[in-house]
Amino acid sequence: MATWADFVLDDQMAKTPQAALKLLNQMAGPTVAHAKAEAAELQKVIDGEKGGFKLEPWDWAYYSEKVRTAKYALDDSQIRPYFELDHVLQDGVFFAAHQMYGVTFKPRTDLPVYLPDVRMFEMFDADGSSIGLIYTDMFARETKHGGAWMNSYNDQTDLLDEKPVVAIHLNIPKPPAGKPALLTFDEVTTAFHEFGHGLHGLFSKVKYPYMSGTNTPRDFVEFPSQFNENWALEPTVFANYAKHYETGTPMPAELVEKIKKARTFDQGFATLETLEAQLLDLEWHALPATAPLQDTDAFEQKALTKHGVAFAPVPPRYHTTYFSHIWGGGYDAGYYAYAWTAVLAADSAAWFAEHGGMTAANGAKFRDGVLAKGATKDAHQLYLDFRGREPNARALLVQRGLQ
Repeated sequence: MATWADFVLDDQMAKTPQAALKLLNQMAGPTVAHAKAEAAELQKVIDGEKGGFKLEPWDWAYYSEKVRTAKYALDDSQIRPYFELDHVLQDGVFFAAHQMYGVTFKPRTDLPVYLPDVRMFEMFDADGSSIGLIYTDMFARETKHGGAWMNSYNDQTDLLDEKPVVAIHLNIPKPPAGKPALLTFDEVTTAFHEFGHGLHGLFSKVKYPYMSGTNTPRDFVEFPSQFNENWALEPTVFANYAKHYETGTPMPAELVEKIKKARTFDQGFATLETLEAQLLDLEWHALPATAPLQDTDAFEQKALTKHGVAFAPVPPRYHTTYFSHIWGGGYDAGYYAYAWTAVLAADSAAWFAEHGGMTAANGAKFRDGVLAKGATKDAHQLYLDFRGREPNARALLVQRGLQ
């Protein structure tokens, strides 16, 4: 193969660096345009305060926070009472899965858990048959790894006739005894995300455990989880779980609108800095082994200009010299996967919107065609079979308010 990027992507969904670049370049123009509009808004704030200087990268966070506070600020003390953990989990996350796939959940207090705060549920299919078990480990603790993740304790396999056992882990601060666990909307979204991974493991229907569930290419594995995030704000689902923990009243419409608007704030900046890094990764690893040594700064500028994303106020999230993800961090020629899977998720949500939304028939198509297959079929072909065409970035751009 000609380059390291060719070698790495050969067994990924994208297949070639050219395919990954094509999708990233679909995002470039609208993202840069939006970032420039955001920069102009920040410059107005600077000028309004008689700052007397031109916006620089190090000014962005300070002035964007001023804009966010004035136009998009969410008061967590107002919204948290509507996101009580158990309601989010059972009336939101589990409810959405029931609406989509007909599954139900039963607490299994008769089975052992590794800590008192951990809960276990059994998931049943619409016909009453058992599908598998899921642990929910939601609270932070001193000895727990940070962040949020899903893991599989037992992969589904027809070969050994074994059902899946998975777990989802969050790091929500544990409330004092007798007090409810109240979440931010980011934490709500994270719960839906990790459960999307959980469904990928639970719905697996394959012969060999090596091909089960989330054992898929990197540029596919985050697709089901990001897709599942879409149901957090789906009106039917949201109305079922976003209720005041004391009164049971639904969240006021004005707060719901604030949540929706806040999701698109500063997305030009956030998307562009990541997009620049993804393009740099692919450009570096597309160099052949015979290429001469490069001047790092010149190479970066040339690569960003080539793809039309060079914009001084928004530099790449990681410059080459400290881009540890791609230099020994395991993401060499693979950093694009974050954008790739986000595109798949938004594009699939658009398919659902085009075909009637959260229906049992649509859920069955996604479950049988995507979630159940694991790595038994080429990931690109799985997506083509489901979506009916190549992935397109337009839905993601709309979702982020960039188009």
